Amino acid sequence: MPAFLLEVGTEELPASFLSSAIEQWKQRIPKILAENNLINNAVEVYGTPRRLAVLIKGLPSQQADREEEIKGPPAQAAFKDGKPTPAAEGFAKKQGVDVSALEIRPTDKGDFVFVQKKIPGRAVADILTELVPQWIYSLEGKRLMRWGDGDVRFSRPIRWLVALLDEAVLPIELVNGSETVKSDRLSHGHRVLHPATVTIKSAIDYITTLRFASVVVDGNERAKTITEEVQASVRQLNGHTENYPDLLAEVINLVEYPSAVIGKFETEFLNLPAEVITMVMVSHQRYFPVFQAENSKELLPNFITVSNGDPEKGDIISVGNERVIRARLADGKFFYESDLKKPLESFLPQLEKVTFEENLGSVRLKVDRIVKIAEQITAQLQLNLEEGENIKRAAYLCKADLVSQMVYEFPELQGVMGEKYALASGEPAAVATAIFEHYLPRNAEDNLPQTLTGQIVGLADKFDTLVSIFGLGMIPTGSSDPFALRRAGNAIVNITWSGNLAINLQQLLEQVSQDFASAYNKDKSSLISSLKDFFLQRIRTLLQEEKQIDYDLVNAVLGENDQEYTSRALQDLLDVRDRATFLQEIRNNGTLDKIYETVNRSTRLAAQGDLDTQKLEPAGLVNPELFQKASESAFYNAIVELVPQTQTAKRSRNYQLLISALEKIAPTVSTFFDGADSVLVMDSNPDIKRNRLHLLGLLRNHARVLCDFGAIVKKM
Repeated sequence: MPAFLLEVGTEELPASFLSSAIEQWKQRIPKILAENNLINNAVEVYGTPRRLAVLIKGLPSQQADREEEIKGPPAQAAFKDGKPTPAAEGFAKKQGVDVSALEIRPTDKGDFVFVQKKIPGRAVADILTELVPQWIYSLEGKRLMRWGDGDVRFSRPIRWLVALLDEAVLPIELVNGSETVKSDRLSHGHRVLHPATVTIKSAIDYITTLRFASVVVDGNERAKTITEEVQASVRQLNGHTENYPDLLAEVINLVEYPSAVIGKFETEFLNLPAEVITMVMVSHQRYFPVFQAENSKELLPNFITVSNGDPEKGDIISVGNERVIRARLADGKFFYESDLKKPLESFLPQLEKVTFEENLGSVRLKVDRIVKIAEQITAQLQLNLEEGENIKRAAYLCKADLVSQMVYEFPELQGVMGEKYALASGEPAAVATAIFEHYLPRNAEDNLPQTLTGQIVGLADKFDTLVSIFGLGMIPTGSSDPFALRRAGNAIVNITWSGNLAINLQQLLEQVSQDFASAYNKDKSSLISSLKDFFLQRIRTLLQEEKQIDYDLVNAVLGENDQEYTSRALQDLLDVRDRATFLQEIRNNGTLDKIYETVNRSTRLAAQGDLDTQKLEPAGLVNPELFQKASESAFYNAIVELVPQTQTAKRSRNYQLLISALEKIAPTVSTFFDGADSVLVMDSNPDIKRNRLHLLGLLRNHARVLCDFGAIVKKM
């Protein structure tokens, strides 16, 4: 079965575009082949800085014939008195069949004319010739460019095109203004190691042929080589390097023939914070830092770079890279030493010149808001004086490093340098750590602040951003979220859960929204409403996606348009987490099944009554004198016994007490419904009916302390 090769040769592609393009083709090409009924054994997509390629194996020579049913005009318009009308004749002619081939079939909209048409398969070569330009031109990316005098947009100019079906060149042309790139079997090798053109005889020979031209087209193979050579170089230095997946992913797409090169720098630069050196190496130079030992933060005065040049010229390559890193580290050393000449607090006035958002003023104003919110959280948690002072101080200084020379030059170090400068200025360790931690999570949702001070300052910062941006009406919609408000909302919930912080989110939202509305003359009620809806969606998403709670159990703890549950969730984030995880646990161990039918049936019937969902005590609500059956008395007595257990479970959040009690009462309720002594709940006597509905309503209310059982879907 034939194999097809497409290689698009270009000027050096950005690593980010190459990575994206490979993924786009991996997703799209198999789908397009399937839509065209082109079966295959494998679609392999490759890419290097100078080429993007796809190798498709196991294609047929000819597309399979297929039959297609085509719907025509209504039968009454196509035939009159059993004879075809011009409408029928026109439809038959268009489809290339005789009128006698038309069939009348019933549909939901009446009888219509149909034709069963056989469509012969086309040659695969013809289909691929049509598809290839679409594959190329449909690639998406940032900052696509035009070149020459044409309108073609691609990441970089296209210089050559290889299109082979086995050994045959498919005739494909890419026209760009006055320039035309025609397909051939000629590719290009490594720019330095094999600058000559390369002839590819057959599609299946692609990888081997390019390897002889010093081009490793398989990114996985390059990754393996890079990892092995970096580790070998590190061992040579008796050091250790960490796992940098983003760095590796980028470097893979910067080289065609990788080789590791060891470099060095002056030991005086080791006086810089390790974070500065590693950030310069990893983020700016794409070098691998070398540490003294595993899990050590102490660096060696060396680095590993991955070269795309001649491995024989490693010494020369090393010298060039050393010159670059030396200049970058010298800048860092100057910035660091200059910043240390004054205390961190002295940077604060400069924040007045830094705009947070055009309509919200400076970062200095934001700091004041952060301090106030942090104090409100501190008051809610009833923290001691020392904790409160550390939180207030950290909130006050948390943005000061933004105007330091180091962070101005290297924005990735915000918070990192704030911690260093705070310690150098004599601030308490708790304050310094919080300045760093309040930016968390940075890259991973589970990378959360660990100290109480850092947690509260981080919450205050994110609360201010959310309320302020929402207050301006910039609410996230669809995929548009320029201020990363969803991420901030997720962080607030996750930090609260991670730190087990007993924060009343609803009260805090109301306080912060009131302050914002007063300061900026905005409507408080609509702001609070939008924020509540936003946080409920965040809670729902995190419970399902991160806590792996079934969707119906999430509905049960949050309620579906149930103000009681939504308010409860916002007032106590820890409780909604605990109830959701507990529900999932008892579903998994089978306990939920034991009480589901009883409680759910009671919940459905109780909805026909008028009992307040907050009521738990039967006294004054249920009249024992109206009982007609022993099952009613037993039900009533069971509810009386249930009250203290429910109240204890509610107070301690030990919901196992409630579930155990509901398990115990289940047989009694089953007898009430279906036993020999069962009753008809909807009695003709309205007083008896109401009395029985109140019994069911009380059971429902006790169960509601955990969740709304009516929202739970029975698992089959």
